[in-house]
Amino acid sequence: MKLSLVSIPVQDPIKAHEIYTSKLGFVSKEFDVVAKLAIVVSAEDPAGTAMLLEPCQGSFAECYQKSAFEANLPIMIFAVKDVEAELDKLKAAGIKVRPELDRPEWGLMNMFEDGCGNILMIEEIPA
Repeated sequence: MKLSLVSIPVQDPIKAHEIYTSKLGFVSKEFDVVAKLAIVVSAEDPAGTAMLLEPCQGSFAECYQKSAFEANLPIMIFAVKDVEAELDKLKAAGIKVRPELDRPEWGLMNMFEDGCGNILMIEEIPA
């Protein structure tokens, strides 16, 4: 079995699509403004797992998203080759980066906010 599509709750899928494609470096797989359908994939692996930017307003996911944010918990984790270089790109794109780098025994990581109600994490996975 292989992971094909994951869903991440966002307050506005149209705004999220703009942020995820122009600031976070994902590419659009499907985008329909009228249907509020936004699916993105990694520019590094366009045939890989897709991410549905799921509108959460008025659903159980809105409470989940808010609770995770208030608890300072990342809702998703992305792998990068160089955390510090990626943080520099995110900051340059205007993304709010959490200030503390962490280096647990398995590698370097940090969190940032996507501007759509979520905390996300990047972890360094060497090539």
